[in-house]
Amino acid sequence: MDDKQIYRASTTAPVNIAVIKYWGKRSTSLNLPTNSSLSVTLSQRSLRTHTTASCSASYSGSDSLLLNSQPQELTSARPSACLRALRSLRASLEASDPSLPKLSSYPLRIVSSNNFPTAAGLASSAAGFAALVRAIANLYDLPQTPTELSLIARQGSGSACRSLLGGYVAWDMGSKEDGSDSLARVVAPVSHWPNMRALILVVSTEKKGVSSTAGMQATVATSALFKARAEQVVPKVMGEIEEAINEKDFQKFGRITMRDSNSFHACCLDTEPPIFYLNDVSRACIRVVEAVNEKAGKIVAAYTFDAGPNCVVYHEEENEGLVLGAFKALVGNQDGWSGGLSQNIQAIEKVVDERIGAVVREGVSRVILTEVGDGPIKVDNHLVDEKGNAITS
Repeated sequence: MDDKQIYRASTTAPVNIAVIKYWGKRSTSLNLPTNSSLSVTLSQRSLRTHTTASCSASYSGSDSLLLNSQPQELTSARPSACLRALRSLRASLEASDPSLPKLSSYPLRIVSSNNFPTAAGLASSAAGFAALVRAIANLYDLPQTPTELSLIARQGSGSACRSLLGGYVAWDMGSKEDGSDSLARVVAPVSHWPNMRALILVVSTEKKGVSSTAGMQATVATSALFKARAEQVVPKVMGEIEEAINEKDFQKFGRITMRDSNSFHACCLDTEPPIFYLNDVSRACIRVVEAVNEKAGKIVAAYTFDAGPNCVVYHEEENEGLVLGAFKALVGNQDGWSGGLSQNIQAIEKVVDERIGAVVREGVSRVILTEVGDGPIKVDNHLVDEKGNAITS
């Protein structure tokens, strides 16, 4: 009898924000980085991708993906590499156990949604590919560990390999030509340093003018600073920031985080033509963080920027009164302060010069209060119904 069953598996996957940035590839086909990187996985209460992977012999046509109700291409190199690797693992299971349904041969219907803007510098591709890989791995009942699956997610989006794990996560660049040692690993779990918080100041939700992929290629080809960063700076600070995390030393963590963000964006500016991911609002946010640290007499807040203008400010729970209070005085009327974490924070006036404050006040459109969090979570809330139809509302 033909197998007409609709097989489904769903997961949510987190965003991660790097404190040591990934920028540049030594292999574009395998998505292998020129340097190692390290990130904090953020709680899925605020930022997550929800993905359902389904398959059935009754599905007609080829594999399909709906992201936020919009059809997406699955035949390009990156998603194709992920699907091919996952199908190969499932086919091996089926070959060893003929009683298993031949899911690897069935068309896939994948439905995914983000609860945050896509391609706006909020690590949407990392969460997206992590959710896709984890959901299909669950659908196929694959026994591989998250670190082993990170080899596959990396081929979709480099930083996606880090979103397969929770807590404080490193992506080791590796040295093998086949990329088999370029994978993610947990430096420390959430429980090790659970009071790490992140304030995200959303400056823009527009799609980036220069994509991360295009930006990396241009930087590798033209920046004189890039080579020194990849070969000298990052190898040194990777060890230092892992030490800071192990010791829960925020001052050391914060200093390295801010310096690496500056180093990354210096390489972008050194690219021909220069890449401007930061804007005036981003730079004003930096001044607020500097003023907060000056007021505290030590580093209690650390800014970092991915490939976009949105500012992420790491801080510890015990210092959120000062850190969040300074920003609440400027953007307390924006969405994001009520409910959840730190809703009772009081504004602290006059931490920065009014000219700087005005730029932040006018330029930040939303705040997100979040914290260190876990990796992907298997859920029973499916985005594909029992008949194989997408649920998009």
